Amino acid sequence: MLKGSYVIAKPNTRSLSAPVVRVLKKLGADIALARRRRHITQVSMAERFGISVATLRRLEKGDPRISIGTLAQALLILGELAKINELLDTATDDIGLMMMNDALPQRVRTKRITSGSGGL
Repeated sequence: MLKGSYVIAKPNTRSLSAPVVRVLKKLGADIALARRRRHITQVSMAERFGISVATLRRLEKGDPRISIGTLAQALLILGELAKINELLDTATDDIGLMMMNDALPQRVRTKRITSGSGGL
């Protein structure tokens, strides 16, 4: 290896589950379609948020190495940033709410105050 050079380790995409790969590819294709529907070129979109056209192409292909910040910036440019806020809204997290409800006690009793407990 040359002095000052480095190798960028690529994450093993084989370690990603098939559903994750499918979702990322669909998301990338949807971003590309939304960009084209708005008549925004790849060059123009990449310039708008300071990334290379190659990075934008990787985003549009669903590359898992793209940062969430780049994804959020793309959604901002497409006018869809609010959708990232709705990804896992805790108020509508049915599984989490169900688990919290299951952990609730069956009964709620008032605590008895004894003379030694410091109560008035």
